[in-house]
Amino acid sequence: MRNSRLVLLVLALGCGGQSYVRPLKPERAPADEAARFTFPIDLPADGRMRIPADLAAAISLAMDDFRPRGVKPHRGATPDEVCLYQRESFDVTVAPGPEGVVFVRFTVKDGACDKDGPVADMGSTYAVEVAKHRILAIQRP
Repeated sequence: MRNSRLVLLVLALGCGGQSYVRPLKPERAPADEAARFTFPIDLPADGRMRIPADLAAAISLAMDDFRPRGVKPHRGATPDEVCLYQRESFDVTVAPGPEGVVFVRFTVKDGACDKDGPVADMGSTYAVEVAKHRILAIQRP
């Protein structure tokens, strides 16, 4: 009995004292809807782009911080505020930096929000250390 309590305590504390946070998984279509979807034999050439793994990882890390999944607008949010909570309202620009750092900049996509106010200043630039899977610094307007 004592050993099982010790095991539960260790599991509760987690490895190295860090707590485990279960990542949010994207919603999936119901099985019947997914079964009706047909993939093309090859990806369409028009608009296709290949994003290197380090850039994709940097974008993912920065986006998860900039607009975390599952976060909802506050009660009484204006349509512009609701728009700014949506990940798809932002374009992403990436550039390599020094010593394995990748710069990731989010800017409001043209036409995404009504822009009745200072929406143009709602972006941020992240410095991401891809190899260490961490955000090094954030620059906000």
